[in-house]
Amino acid sequence: MRKTRVVEENEFLRPYKRILTDIVASESALPRALLIANQLYLALDGAGYELRIAATEEKLHRIHIDERETERKDRKYGRYQSGQIWSPDRPTVFQIGAVPIGISITEMTERVTMQYLNGSYHRTDSKIIRSAKAWQLTHSWTHLQDVPSGRFKIVAYSPKSGVEWSLSRQDTEQVSLESMIPELVEELKATVGKILALMTAADEAAEQRERERKAEWERYLRREDKRKSAEALLESQKQLAQIIEQWMKVMAVEQFFREAERRLAEVEAKDRPHLDTRLALARKMVGDADPFQFLASWIAPEERYRSHYDSAPEAVPMKPEVAGD
Repeated sequence: MRKTRVVEENEFLRPYKRILTDIVASESALPRALLIANQLYLALDGAGYELRIAATEEKLHRIHIDERETERKDRKYGRYQSGQIWSPDRPTVFQIGAVPIGISITEMTERVTMQYLNGSYHRTDSKIIRSAKAWQLTHSWTHLQDVPSGRFKIVAYSPKSGVEWSLSRQDTEQVSLESMIPELVEELKATVGKILALMTAADEAAEQRERERKAEWERYLRREDKRKSAEALLESQKQLAQIIEQWMKVMAVEQFFREAERRLAEVEAKDRPHLDTRLALARKMVGDADPFQFLASWIAPEERYRSHYDSAPEAVPMKPEVAGD
């Protein structure tokens, strides 16, 4: 826990290691945090519950834990009042039958007035501020900040996704947290039925969401299949219209040469050789265009896209004027 990133004064430890038991504490309160954890873990072990750090494949998660001792509308943790508190990557859990329960020990924060002195902020009730000379505080200022209080809370919760349940106990002026541990363990035993019912409801809700997700995905696939089938049909119609247009042009050229050859027989003999040569050159320039070559290149709708479902889009009649465009 003490192998930590650099932290400002009055902030929580931020260990480099992220696979640790769920204990959040400041440097000064760490010894007590470990004593509370030891007592809690022994009580759970004595009740027959073995603690562990959850494995990745269990898909258990740690809930967000509010570190504030008193619920407030705002949060002012850290020097710039937006600091992040360290938390382990995986929850610390134990099992009661089929019910996993996460457990966290967190030092709470209290809101205090901090005063600036010599480049740092200190609690106004701290020794360094109380012993400061008046002239030292001439150009000083104060602000409110949430700082570790030395008091702790234990939070038990469901680490299962979709199950919103938690139970907490915290230090008070009258009762220490350590004395609440036996009662907390007994209450956890009594609450298992409720948690199990919430887990069952969450599983059923998750299954329903999964069914709805699959149904929506199936609807999407059908829409896409229909769209692609319709698109393939339109592309085939468009290509066919172009082929018909090309065919008609080829047939018009062919008809021209046939008519020219027929009329050539009626031309006077002296002019016929010259015209026959000109006709041969013209046919050579046009080339021998086989209209069936165009048809051979046509791609039918089912060749473009084959539907995965029985339904197929109906063909839209081509406009007669398309061929003549």
